[in-house]
Amino acid sequence: MTLTIYHNPDCGTSRNTLAMIRQSGEEPEVIEYLKTPPSRDTLIDLIKRMGIGARELLRQKGTPYADLDLGNRKWTDGQLIEFMMQHPVLINRPIVVTPLGVKLCRPSEVVLDILPNPNIGTFTKEDGEIVPDRTKA
Repeated sequence: MTLTIYHNPDCGTSRNTLAMIRQSGEEPEVIEYLKTPPSRDTLIDLIKRMGIGARELLRQKGTPYADLDLGNRKWTDGQLIEFMMQHPVLINRPIVVTPLGVKLCRPSEVVLDILPNPNIGTFTKEDGEIVPDRTKA
């Protein structure tokens, strides 16, 4: 089975998501998307499979979002995708692809919804936040 994470190792949410995947017993393909950005077709496919619009995938913090006036509703999805292609830092992360679906995993525990084995026990995020064991609900 193939799991893929579009990952930024400098992002705590991305690191927590990767750790949850590994705690589930899977070793995903890790794509550091700032070094190896997805192709335009791949990005369009990911957005479609997540069931969101391009605007929902835009990252604002620490990006040229404001400088490019990307909050302006004049931009179409196609134009926003083009901005993400030119500036991969605008792509929010982490995006996880599993046989059960594709999700933008913010917060990181969203990944549990698409993992084949979501029963990872209690998980402690880097900031100390506890993600409860789903088997004890």
